[in-house]
Amino acid sequence: MIDNDLDRPEESSSADVTLISRGITVTASVEVSSAGLVVVKPAGDGTLWKSDVVQLNDRVELYWIGGQEERTLPGTVSEIEAGGGLRWHIAVSGPAERSQRRSSVRARVQVPVLIPWADGQLTGATVDLSEGGMRALVDGWGVPLDPGTSSRVTLTLDELLVDLHGEIVWTTIRGAQWLLAMKFVDVPENIADRLRRRVFQALRDERAMTVG
Repeated sequence: MIDNDLDRPEESSSADVTLISRGITVTASVEVSSAGLVVVKPAGDGTLWKSDVVQLNDRVELYWIGGQEERTLPGTVSEIEAGGGLRWHIAVSGPAERSQRRSSVRARVQVPVLIPWADGQLTGATVDLSEGGMRALVDGWGVPLDPGTSSRVTLTLDELLVDLHGEIVWTTIRGAQWLLAMKFVDVPENIADRLRRRVFQALRDERAMTVG
């Protein structure tokens, strides 16, 4: 394992894997991290991983939090394990660099969510959060929100109510609940700063728990 997490994601940490040719990003848990190879497995339910979206020699980019910034590392899929547990072996193809997708840095953060909908409101909590958007699990009713639907959303951050404008990316029905993704639109800089601080605090807390 590489000690310097600016060069490689640490083992047992969380990372994003973007399949460049398909424009799909999945959340991963890092199992092996060496100078030339990173092995990852699904984090969470791994829904996107089960769709046969990846093939050998596909180009990917790894994203993770190293120090106080997001880092990125290029690679190619060299092996796909599908037997005892799905894993992707990623052969490193270049040096790590500072990520340019700053607005996409996200963490598993649970904060209360309120979304006005029809003649009422959807209530629930975020699953993960970034300054650019969120995934949230809410109590659903009526007709699900269609992709592209514009909406307001109120988040509770450290007992402060934050009102944002957003757009629904997708909605998945889970029984009486909806899992939805929303991207935020025209976020004021002071709110973006507050969201970033909350996200990086969650990432530091998660990392401390892993190390401990």
